[in-house]
Amino acid sequence: MHLVSVQTGNLRTFGVPDSDDPFDRVFSSAIDKSAVAGRVWVATLGLAGDTVADKKHHGGPDQALLAYAGQHYLLWRREWQRDDIGPGSFGENLTVSDVTEDTVCVGDRWHVGDVVFEVTKPREPCSTLARRHRRRDMIDVVNRNGRSGWYLRVLKEGWIEAAMPVELVDRPYPQWTIRRTARVMLERKARADEAALLAHCPALATNWRERLRKALATS
Repeated sequence: MHLVSVQTGNLRTFGVPDSDDPFDRVFSSAIDKSAVAGRVWVATLGLAGDTVADKKHHGGPDQALLAYAGQHYLLWRREWQRDDIGPGSFGENLTVSDVTEDTVCVGDRWHVGDVVFEVTKPREPCSTLARRHRRRDMIDVVNRNGRSGWYLRVLKEGWIEAAMPVELVDRPYPQWTIRRTARVMLERKARADEAALLAHCPALATNWRERLRKALATS
């Protein structure tokens, strides 16, 4: 594995002014990320120079950075018949080679330079992602194909830059691939036994553990 690229983003405006369609209305987001040349400092709450617009749903120690599989972009370009989709298009900070949601697990620890990351949970596709790409079915599509990306917490701060190797140094929960974790969360009431096990995974993001426990308590 290696870092294909490292991205940060600032607030940008998207949408159609004066549109009556809520899907098309103007909104501001930092979902559109651009590659950074050279070293970038990784702190507990994310990359230096990166912006989190919606702090209610994004950011925080369990969602410090978003990672995405670089190989997915070939599939998106083919399916959408577009050539302008590439690293950063899904709002990720780190585009990573040679991994997917089937080969990354909650709790995986990565060394990148001096930085230590830990995988915390899948990324949930949201309306911002759909509106950024002007795809009304985006949430359903990502939930079906599993190309979600995943969040990282920072266990040790430091510098990173594109092309650095990514070393997997620990995998305490090989049963919880990102793809399986995402499916269990989506189907948590129908898969209550698995949801109960997932809720007790210490590496899982705190908000997901709480959501699973609440769902199980009311099922």
